[in-house]
This record gives sequence, C-alpha cells and structure tokens, in this order.
Amino acid sequence: MTDSFTRRAFLRGSTLLLAGSALSGQCVLAEVATATPKLRIGLITDLHYADKPPAGTRFYRETPGKLDKAIDQFSRDKVDFTVELGDLVDAAKSVEDETGYLKTINTQLAKIPGDRHYVLGNHCVQTLTKEEFLAGIEREKSHYSFDAAGWHFVVLDACFNSDGEPYGRNNFTWTDANVPASQLQWLEADLKKSEGKAIVFVHQRLDAAKQHCVKNAEGVRKVLEGSGEVAAVFQGHSHQNDLQDIAGIHYCTLAAMVEGSGEKKNAYARLDVLPGGALRVEGFVRQKAYTFG
Repeated sequence: MTDSFTRRAFLRGSTLLLAGSALSGQCVLAEVATATPKLRIGLITDLHYADKPPAGTRFYRETPGKLDKAIDQFSRDKVDFTVELGDLVDAAKSVEDETGYLKTINTQLAKIPGDRHYVLGNHCVQTLTKEEFLAGIEREKSHYSFDAAGWHFVVLDACFNSDGEPYGRNNFTWTDANVPASQLQWLEADLKKSEGKAIVFVHQRLDAAKQHCVKNAEGVRKVLEGSGEVAAVFQGHSHQNDLQDIAGIHYCTLAAMVEGSGEKKNAYARLDVLPGGALRVEGFVRQKAYTFG
C-alpha cells in the first residue's frame, strides 16, 4: 500500500473491519499487507510490441527489455499464472510481419513460470484476424473461464463491432468496442454455475461511458452485479492507472508497459489473492499499488 487512496479503497470494500473502530481497521490493514496469498497472479498490459520506431510516447522496440524485468519479478514471486490484458502487439504493414512480432514476444512470454492467459486487444487484430492471433498464441478461444484456489476467473473479448462482427484486418473503429449478446448470455450462465468469488479480465474498460470503454459496458456491468460473485475487474486499453468502485465491484485499470522510454517508464503488477477474500495489487515502476476486499 502506497498512499491514502489505497487505504480508502480497502476500507470501502472490506467486510473484515469492525464498524467504528479505527484501531481495528489499522490492524486489519497491517495484517493484509503481510498476509501470505492463496494465489499469485502476474499482470501485464498494452505491450504493443513491434519492430518499428517510436510514435509519440509509445516505444515499441523497448517492450522486450521491459518485459524481461517483469519476467524476473514474476519468476522470483513464483506466480501461479500470468494474465496479459490485451494489445500484446502493435499493427504491422503485413500479416507476415505481424506474425513475426507475435512469435517474438510470445516466445519471450513463455519464460514466465506457470500458465498464461491472453485477453484480446484491438491492436492484436488490427492486422491479423482473431483466428490468426489465437493460432499465434496457441489458444482456441478468446473468451472463456477457469478456476484456481477456490476462485473463478473470466476472460472476456470486447473486440466486436456494434453489429456483432468480430474485429479483424482493421475492419473496425477502436471506439466501437462491444461484448456481443451471445457472449453476455454465456457470461451470465457461467457466473451462475461458478462456485466462489470471481475476477474478470478484459481489455477495453467497463467502468465508464468514455471512448476507451465498451459501448455496452452498462449491460455487462448489470450481468456482473447480478451474479453477486464478482469481486473485481482488471482492464487496460487507456494506458493509465485508475481504480473505480461501482456497485461493490472494483474496476482496476492498469498502466501500459509500452508508454515511455527507459526502465523508469515500465509498468507491471502482481495480484495476490489473500485468505478471507482481500485482493492486493503490488505495482511495479509506474503501476500503482492497491488493496481492496
């Protein structure tokens, strides 16, 4: 925990604190800060790897060096699995070049211990189709769920146009991101049959009606809230740290790895799932740290 905002985030969501007791609150915060996690998860987002010159604040060729730092950290921490929250690669001039970018960065990602999970980002399918991207990361589906340590985890794919057409080959406007009706139906059914609390991973944001957000975010949030089981959503896309609490669900937006030049401009995180249900985000470099229940 790094600042007063972290403390407020925990106090809002925690069910562990005794009402009206500042001393007990401080004790719980101290306990959470040192608790041994049930599960450790590596989190990275918006790597935008590409073998091309910088554009604005995005330094594409520096991503492998930054990723090495995250790999070292996750290896020391012995994470159980890692989630890449989208925009793993940036657009290339050709499918052949893009496939090469994807192979290079995914080979490096394979050095991280444990399993890996990939969230589809809009830049992942600006040059490639979804099928080509999934083949490159050796995965079959762009949305699915899995269980670990008594928790349920959901990977969503919001890379669809308003008409339901999937993104691919630059056939989209990036501000038109949607979770289609069929996926929403799947999500509702999946959460109903899940056991234990849930965490959702998505690229485009679900916590506001802005250009970086899913257009039908309100409908998605309704499903998440209706389940009564979702503790948090982790997302990327807007490249900046943010944390919102909507109807008891924490929406944590992570900073982008690609932004800025040099080691001091890196960003990655470790998510610790703690006994009792609290979540602790340990941020590295530009990534903020949070703790919430």
